[in-house]
Amino acid sequence: MLEVYIDGASAGNPGPSGVGIFIKGEGHQLRFSKYVGIYDNHTTEFIALLRGLEEAQKLSKEFISVRSDSQVVVAAVEKRFVKSPVYKEWLDQALEIADTFDFFFIKWIPSKSNLAADQLARQAIIRKMDS
Repeated sequence: MLEVYIDGASAGNPGPSGVGIFIKGEGHQLRFSKYVGIYDNHTTEFIALLRGLEEAQKLSKEFISVRSDSQVVVAAVEKRFVKSPVYKEWLDQALEIADTFDFFFIKWIPSKSNLAADQLARQAIIRKMDS
């Protein structure tokens, strides 16, 4: 099983945004930190989900457990629905990938349990602002 921890961070709402992804399991322990542009907080969280699934897909097609501290993202995935058309495109892309795994789960976790992904997301913004 791969555990995929995801987080998005924005310096402003909207503002410069980054995603952090921490993947562990099946002999892997990978960290991804990427600046993604100017977005609001929720969009950045959906982008983190999409990027996390894309990275997990490169490693396994079997059992994937995504962990996120975004209640909006977790609820949208569980319901396979989001009201806002802004987030719908991101959700649809993520669900398309999620459906390729043999088993896919998503779970909400408190921010204190998602520190690795949070730090990676913040690092992406800092690197961009320093350059």
